[in-house]
Amino acid sequence: MSEPTGHDGVSNTTLLKKLLVVALLMFGFGWALVPIYRKICEVTGINLLTTKDPAAARAAANTQIDTSRKVIVEFDANRQGPWRFRPHMNHIEVHPGELVHVEYDLVNLESRAMAGQAIPSYAPMQSGRYFQKLECFCFEQQVLQGGETRKFPVVFFIDPDLPRDVNQITLSYTFFEIPGATPQESTAAAAPARAQGDGRS
Repeated sequence: MSEPTGHDGVSNTTLLKKLLVVALLMFGFGWALVPIYRKICEVTGINLLTTKDPAAARAAANTQIDTSRKVIVEFDANRQGPWRFRPHMNHIEVHPGELVHVEYDLVNLESRAMAGQAIPSYAPMQSGRYFQKLECFCFEQQVLQGGETRKFPVVFFIDPDLPRDVNQITLSYTFFEIPGATPQESTAAAAPARAQGDGRS
């Protein structure tokens, strides 16, 4: 019996094999995207992943607000994976040096726990060095249980040394799933149970 063929003469089995290879390549690319991004950042110095800087809080306390100018900050949210991710506001007008508090909503659309990481970027690119975050969910990986919704704050100020020709900044986050990451809540919850069990023996 001859093998069933599609309209273009290619066998269904061959087509299925090709689709499986494409799916595996896409999964592998998604899994490797965050570490690849980190390495590119290290090599080029562009869009560096944000880390918590204790000096930022001291700088915020000592920074004078420049009321002579305003900067429009736009907020953008993108996601890679089964998330719903959005800022509570699209933009805000601030004075350089002014402390600002905004929030993002993140929803895990899966029934399983997932770990993820937010990666920030800025436009214009050079404005990132003047965007000082005191609090941000992008400082570490986040774990959401299946169907869980979380609000994440971002507290920041714009350094008054921002060049005067920059009057608009776009803060853009992309939230990636970290495949294979162990949900921390599950591990933490299991530890007390084991300790109690050891005490009863």
